[in-house]
Amino acid sequence: MDILSKSTYNYNLPEELIAQFPVEPRDSSRLMVYHKDTKTIEHKIFKDIFDYLVAGDVLVVNNTKVIPARLYGVKVETNAKIEVLLLKRYNNTCWNVLIKPLKRVKIGTEIKFNEKLSCVITKIKEFGEAEIEFKFSGVFEEILNEIGTMPLPHYIRQECKDKSRYNTVYSKVDGSSAAPTAGLHFTNELLEKLKQKGVIVTEVLLHVGLGTFRPVSEDNILNHEMHTEHYEISKQSAEIINKAKQEGRRVIAVGTTSIRTLESAATKFGKITECSDDTNIFIYPGYKFKVVDGVITNFHLPESTLIMLVSAFIGIKETLNMYNLAVKEKYRFFSFGDATLLI
Repeated sequence: MDILSKSTYNYNLPEELIAQFPVEPRDSSRLMVYHKDTKTIEHKIFKDIFDYLVAGDVLVVNNTKVIPARLYGVKVETNAKIEVLLLKRYNNTCWNVLIKPLKRVKIGTEIKFNEKLSCVITKIKEFGEAEIEFKFSGVFEEILNEIGTMPLPHYIRQECKDKSRYNTVYSKVDGSSAAPTAGLHFTNELLEKLKQKGVIVTEVLLHVGLGTFRPVSEDNILNHEMHTEHYEISKQSAEIINKAKQEGRRVIAVGTTSIRTLESAATKFGKITECSDDTNIFIYPGYKFKVVDGVITNFHLPESTLIMLVSAFIGIKETLNMYNLAVKEKYRFFSFGDATLLI
């Protein structure tokens, strides 16, 4: 088995198992529990996660908030339709974006979204990206909320009418182009119940960007160019996590974004520390985890960097066995799908 070959991380997924909508309530999705020590699997409901977390465990969540980042406009010169996906904000007016179709625009092209909002292309980049400068009258965030749509992945074919449903209940800091989807399963009631049990819930921040949309195209995964994402860890969270590690208590990351945040900080600074930084960490089999003892995550796309991360945590063979069983048991996959607990 070649750990560096993209095809190693492939599995057969029937299209009907790709979840098109979230379940209600949030914690009623299914949960596959994988025990690393015994390599055994249990089939549960997400709210049963309460039974697997103990007092003293530290649950690390990503408090980023998805903005209605997808805008539809027209090219002022020709009235051609253009789609703009906001990826990263540089300042009050300038953004890095994804444009479809990029071939219709050049530097200087003006795109109009409505009477209050337009933009000009200032730079053309690779992979469909560009830099733009917005012109607007009023409050930008209010205009965005009014006309922007939630940036659901391409495999979800219906619009998300309730914008809160593509955000976690603990989302706070605007800036993501996609949701940290493992966290979508938590309700406020479940989190409160866990806290009362003695589970410590602490927050980090990673703004989810372009990587969510970019597949691995290179056969040798080492040739894949990882996206860069911004992350932050507060002094309080750093102290909570470091104390848990010193005392031998478990640190359980909610989602691959929380994993990347924790492992990036530990790799760069030697331990979790208060920081504000960017990361393009690529975790694949052979990586030695420095902080994370348990993982809550969804089922990921074949040949994606995320399934490679899961394979690094529990093994390639074990991951593929788990995913093939999930297909057989008709679990729901991807962003609005079911969850896994890897402990």
